Amino acid sequence: MLKLHEKSRDDTVALMADIGRRARAAARPLAVATAERKHAALIGMAQAILRHEQDILNANAIDIKNGEQSGLSASFMDRLKLDPARIRAMADGISEIAGLRDPVGDVIAAWDRPNGLHIERVRTPLGVVGVIYESRPNVTADAGALCLKAGNPVI
Repeated sequence: MLKLHEKSRDDTVALMADIGRRARAAARPLAVATAERKHAALIGMAQAILRHEQDILNANAIDIKNGEQSGLSASFMDRLKLDPARIRAMADGISEIAGLRDPVGDVIAAWDRPNGLHIERVRTPLGVVGVIYESRPNVTADAGALCLKAGNPVI
């Protein structure tokens, strides 16, 4: 019989494996997405954050309550807390990233070899990116937007 923490661990492993599989499946379509599609997706993300501000604040209030009950530090709680200004800043950050030039396909170096072979170093998507952080909801928006702009799925 599994103990509670073993079942929880198994559930977490299964969940992470599923998230990884889905992110990997998204890697190719995202890598070849046009700059226009990525721009539209980023603008849509920013608009969705603003449109769902109250839902986000309500969910954050639950996180704050749970954090207080768990005895998290004041500095941790401050980083976790969202307010309308922080939510607007998240949306503005995504919009700013949307306005950047698409890096995919940029030639960052080129040279010719003595044998006539032309070589280029070209910016390309990496694939699935993993980001580890704590207590900063804005990092979710920033990491997601930056990875989307560069054509990478992010976990």
